[in-house]
Amino acid sequence: MALVGTDKDMSFYIGREASKLWKRFCAEITTEINLLADNWKYLLGGFICQYIHGLAARGVHYFHRPGPILQDVGFYLLPELGQDRAYISETVFTTIFLSFIMWTFHPFIFKTKKIYTVLIWCRVLAFLVGCQFLRIITFYSTQLPGPNYHCREGSKLATLPPPDNILQALLIGKLHFPLLIAPPGI
Repeated sequence: MALVGTDKDMSFYIGREASKLWKRFCAEITTEINLLADNWKYLLGGFICQYIHGLAARGVHYFHRPGPILQDVGFYLLPELGQDRAYISETVFTTIFLSFIMWTFHPFIFKTKKIYTVLIWCRVLAFLVGCQFLRIITFYSTQLPGPNYHCREGSKLATLPPPDNILQALLIGKLHFPLLIAPPGI
């Protein structure tokens, strides 16, 4: 009586499990595509609202006037890390954010309670739209000085210069389209 299976038995077992995993993956993809077909408007609306939030944040940056850092209980309980250790904050945020994104795709692999990726993203974007709408109202109504280093007195980036044309105001980030936006001096 042999306790160890042969290579032929193991390859059959692995092949059978791979086939099951592939069928499950295909079934999940089909279900997600059907859900996406039903919910694409909500996802598109959420992404458009993310863009509007980016425009609003950039717009308030045009009005920003640097001032002293506002001290509150949070500053006393958890002091800032400093510019030389700012990477710690970015690393923690990136780790949490990427972990969440990977978690939303776990139904493709694990047999757990039925959670659909498209529905998770619809709910997340709906929550973000509500929160960012309140955030836009807050930073346009208060005009408080920002706590970050680029918002402080003496920083060249504390206030953005007014845009030269509408495309500079509507393009977020460091995208450059040389054919659409004429460089300064031309």
